[in-house]
Amino acid sequence: MDQERKIREKLREFDGRNFDELAMDIFHWQAAHNPVYSRYLALLGLNSGDIGSPDEIPFLPVSAFRTQRVVSGKRKTECIFESSSTGAGIPGKHHVAELSLYKTSVLRTFKKFYGDPERYQIFPLLPSYLERGNASLVYMVKILMDAGKQKELNFYLHNYGQLAEDLQKQQSSERKILIIGVTFALLRFAKEFPMELSDAIVMETGGMKGRGRELTREEVHERLKSAFALKSVHSEYGMTEMLSQAYSAGEGLFEPAPTMKVSIRDMQDPFELKSAGQTGVIRMIDLANLYSCSFLETADLGKLHPDGHFEVLGRMDHSEVRGCNLMAGL
Repeated sequence: MDQERKIREKLREFDGRNFDELAMDIFHWQAAHNPVYSRYLALLGLNSGDIGSPDEIPFLPVSAFRTQRVVSGKRKTECIFESSSTGAGIPGKHHVAELSLYKTSVLRTFKKFYGDPERYQIFPLLPSYLERGNASLVYMVKILMDAGKQKELNFYLHNYGQLAEDLQKQQSSERKILIIGVTFALLRFAKEFPMELSDAIVMETGGMKGRGRELTREEVHERLKSAFALKSVHSEYGMTEMLSQAYSAGEGLFEPAPTMKVSIRDMQDPFELKSAGQTGVIRMIDLANLYSCSFLETADLGKLHPDGHFEVLGRMDHSEVRGCNLMAGL
């Protein structure tokens, strides 16, 4: 059995144990079979054979997905997820070679945090993602709705009145209401249609850029809790360039999926790791990214807690650059 097949089978059966071992297997395979990542390591003057632990692995800035085709191996692309772009920015493109790995990751993580999708009636309020047409978040929600055998697969664009009406009809159902929404749309819905949803889960996915004054997480959550009589607001953390997700049940404290591991690096020195409680740039190992790159540096600022939870505190300035001049050499 070749190395790729062994890694893929380990990933499908992964239960959270031996994370570092699988991460190292994936690193050495991607270093040899991902031209973009291999070139990045060369520009850093590093030999993959000299890397002996996950703490030593270099993280590829996610901006590489905006200008390069970041793929590992020779499999054909099944789907291309595309990020949003602002101004003259170039959208990131994630070439996904095996959608079944994404489906496995989505369901495994959701079940870990929320249980069987059949327990929920999902109401997706994702206008900006729907307008793009190839957003990974929309695909993720479809996976959950299909797994939950949801009869009505309604996605809400700007029809807030219809959403309010459908929510009222669902109140007597045995299924728990789960509203997954982009932040600006949830705030508008809360303003126009406040209602009692104390038994529901309202989950925001971020997204305020270019939609008026940027609000803090605390401000967003307080408005939503007040409008819907909620004790807490849940959150989902993910991005086009990652196939795993982290979830927060409130207070902005995210728990990563079993296939994810978070570290924080210094804002000035990309090779200096910060201790728990210190602010820096979020780096993410995502084992599910087998056929792209599993070692990614985001443009998000964050803080890691000793128990593995993390906070997202905002974006780095000049995030399009991602703080690495070596990207120009790729």
